[in-house]
Amino acid sequence: PEAVRRAHEWLKEVYARQPERDALFTTISGEEIAPLYTPEDRAESDPERDIGHPGEYPFTRGVYPSMYRGRLWTMRQFAGFGTAEETNERFRYLLEHGQSGLSTAFDMPTLMGHDSDHARSEGEVGREGVAIDTLDDMEELFRGIPLDQVTVSMTVSGPAAVLLALFVCAANKQGVPDDKLGGTIQTDILKEYIAQKEWCFPIDPAMRLVTDMVEFCAYCHSENEKPPRELYFNRLRGR
Repeated sequence: PEAVRRAHEWLKEVYARQPERDALFTTISGEEIAPLYTPEDRAESDPERDIGHPGEYPFTRGVYPSMYRGRLWTMRQFAGFGTAEETNERFRYLLEHGQSGLSTAFDMPTLMGHDSDHARSEGEVGREGVAIDTLDDMEELFRGIPLDQVTVSMTVSGPAAVLLALFVCAANKQGVPDDKLGGTIQTDILKEYIAQKEWCFPIDPAMRLVTDMVEFCAYCHSENEKPPRELYFNRLRGR
């Protein structure tokens, strides 16, 4: 094609005028990067298969059909005060002032999987976020907040399975079914071992819990064959 011919001419006649630095250009996986790519390099590709449409697998063009033309990204300020009551008040304030989602900051004992009355929790309860020990706490955290309309992010890794279970139960007690829930859970246990150190289980069972949560959130169906639960699972890399 003419475009490919022009690209090769450009490499020989234009690009060659300014030689490259004495360096190796590669991806983070070690694959060498060419100075220019053309349709010739994608001759074997199938756009519908490899790129698809917005809102459809493999989601290369976005997870929603209309993306930002339909709605902006979720606005959620990281927030968590000492008690569930105080944090609920803050959550409702943020939503009333235009925030479109919630991001929950937990205190250190909760992140480490300890109850607030545990000896190791002394002096740390409620200092860096909200203390959540029971289902009652989780219910109070989201009291008056319609969980079928507001997505929730929970930045927690070690005890993520426990917090997820409490969240789902609290939503169910609101009358919200599993398939109407949305949000994210950090649950990047490898990041905890490498960097932040907020882990509470050995690595092998911790990884098993991660995959169990993936299975629960992505593939489990209710008895009457409703769509898969849509509580999105997000593994974030350490920043």
